[in-house]
This record gives sequence, C-alpha cells and structure tokens, in this order.
Amino acid sequence: MNTLNKQKIKNWEKENKPQITLSNDLYSQLKPFRLPLVLTILIMMFGTLGYIAIDGFSLIDAIYQTGITFTTVGFGEIAPISDFGRLFTISLIILGFGVFSFSIGILIEVINKGDLLEIWKERRMLYKIARLKNHFIICYHNEYTVQLAKQFRETHIPFVVIDPSNNIEEIAKKYKYPYFVKDEPHTELALLKSYMSSAKGVITLSKNIADNIAQIASVRLFEKEIGRVPYHIICNAETLKDIEKLRKLGADKVVSPTKLMAQRVSAMALRPDMENILDKFLYTRDTPLDIEEITVPKHSWLVLKKLKESHLRDVINVSIIGIIQKDGKFIPMPKGSTIIMTESKLLVVGTSKSIIKTKRFIRMREKPEELKYV
Repeated sequence: MNTLNKQKIKNWEKENKPQITLSNDLYSQLKPFRLPLVLTILIMMFGTLGYIAIDGFSLIDAIYQTGITFTTVGFGEIAPISDFGRLFTISLIILGFGVFSFSIGILIEVINKGDLLEIWKERRMLYKIARLKNHFIICYHNEYTVQLAKQFRETHIPFVVIDPSNNIEEIAKKYKYPYFVKDEPHTELALLKSYMSSAKGVITLSKNIADNIAQIASVRLFEKEIGRVPYHIICNAETLKDIEKLRKLGADKVVSPTKLMAQRVSAMALRPDMENILDKFLYTRDTPLDIEEITVPKHSWLVLKKLKESHLRDVINVSIIGIIQKDGKFIPMPKGSTIIMTESKLLVVGTSKSIIKTKRFIRMREKPEELKYV
C-alpha cells in the first residue's frame, strides 16, 4: 500500500473505543499465569524475610539478594552469609528453579494453543475499526468483494470486510483489506465488532440469497434497537424474482451482475464513444469530473425557485442534467424555467469540490451571499 493510501486510511480514523473489546477473552487466556505470579511474590517475600531474620540484612539488601538468588543469575553474595543462611539460599534456588520451570511450561502451553495471539491481533483490529466513521461494511469475501474493495481503496472510501473464513487474515493481506472481522456477518457480535453504529451502510454480496436476506433482517433490526436513521443497504441477486424479494425485505439497492454486464456490453456496442468517456471521467481514480444526486430538503431556499434563479452554473460551475421529482418523474436536461420542488433530486455534474459546495448551498435555509448579487 503506497504512502498516499496509508495517509488516507489515517484520515478515516478517529479515536474511539470498540463496542466489543475482547477484554474478558484476553483475561481468560492470561488466567493460567496467576498462580506462577502469586508463587513468585510469595517466594520473594519469604526470601526477603529469611535474609533479614537469619543474617540481619537491610530490607533493600534482602530484596536484592533474594532476587539474584531466586533468578539464579549467579552474582554471588552481596554480604557475608552464615552457614544456615547458605542452606536457606540453596533452598531458595531450588524453589526458584521449580517456579521458573512451572511458568515456562504454562507459557509454552498457552502459546501452542495460539488463542492468546489471535485474540490480541483481533483486539488490535477492533480498536482500529472503532476509529472509522461513515464506513461501509462489506459482507462475505468473493470475487465481487475483491473488485469492490479495489474501487473503494482507489476512491478512498473506508470499509470493513466481514467473513467467517478461518483464513480471512491471509485473504485480507492478499487482497489488501485494511480492516476485517472473522465472524458470521448477520450476527449481532459481527455488527458490534464492525462498529455498525458509526457505519454509513452495508453491502452484502453473498451468492446465496438466504445469506443476504438474513443480513438485511439483522441490519434493519439493529438500526431500530439503537434508534438511528436507516442504513443504506446494497446487495446482489441473480434473478429478477430474487431482486424483487430483497427490495421488499428492505434492501435499498439490489444489483444483478448478469443484468449489469448486459447493460454495459449493450452500451459499449451502441455507444462506444460514450462508454469511453464514462471510463475516463467517472470510473477512474482522481477523476476531474463527478456526477451525483443531491436531494433538495424541505427547508432549502431553493424550493419553488426556477432553476435559472439558482445560478449554480455561473457561481459554482456545475450543471443540472436531470431532476427526479418526489413522485418519481424524471425531467432530463431541465430548462431554466423548471420549478425546483421540495424533496426532488438534482442530478449534478461537476468537479468533486464543486459538488460538495453545491450540497452545502442547497441545504441552506437562506440564499447564500455568493448568489445574491448574480
């Protein structure tokens, strides 16, 4: 991943705490180390008190002598020790070696299981995901996910991939998924791990329609539980029957790969020059031209104004190439006399910066100062 993409990923992140920290799982893995730790503390106390009582060491000298004896580092005596004190030292060395061997055995056993390292890695990933804002959650890894992730990286859109595969970490490295979660996507645990409360939408790309249905139901239930605005859900389907079914169940957009390919090939056959223009300006990275739908809110100053009164072309240098009315009626290439109605959608073409500025202007309650003197 190049330096620019790394910088963009940093810009996605904001300091936050994940909803699932795995702290309990981590503590359960560290639980076997409690006994060696307690034994170490007891032996250090026993040795310290023994040197103070037997040979009259000061507290700091007793602690130091116990430490070097218990760890068998071989520094020798820091002060003359009596014969009984030497027997005590030998006993301390044997006890220390026993506790050390016991601790190493526990460490090897925990490491061989591999759970501690996996939990630690997942915990770090969850803290990274918790810094994201307005990200997309992509469910299931397949060839669609690979291509979508590539497009998202190039356009700097943050995303998290959820997949139950045991080798999801290797998959993520191979296909450059910056954030991933190993779990069944439709479960509440997966939604919490992917920091769903801060996400913009969900894209479920399973080839099995049952998986997509379960995901839609889970997301819609989750959004009701936390009381937030509806998520934007996009999913795929192979047949027209499945497309209608998913739309009725709550999907905002349903994409058919077969239908999309047919439409694209048809466009290439009938209008090859136009297809080349779209590839050059709309489907490439860092394009100078962008196109977007902007909804006119009820409170906008633009409501019930004529299109020519907006002066968007003159001031912001964007063009309105279409208007979708609230009732779904589409007005292509609207004239300047066209009235802009509330909650209609303007199809705007321009640079990315100009479109962002247009959004800000349209959402204002009062006419912007820049437009008052045009």
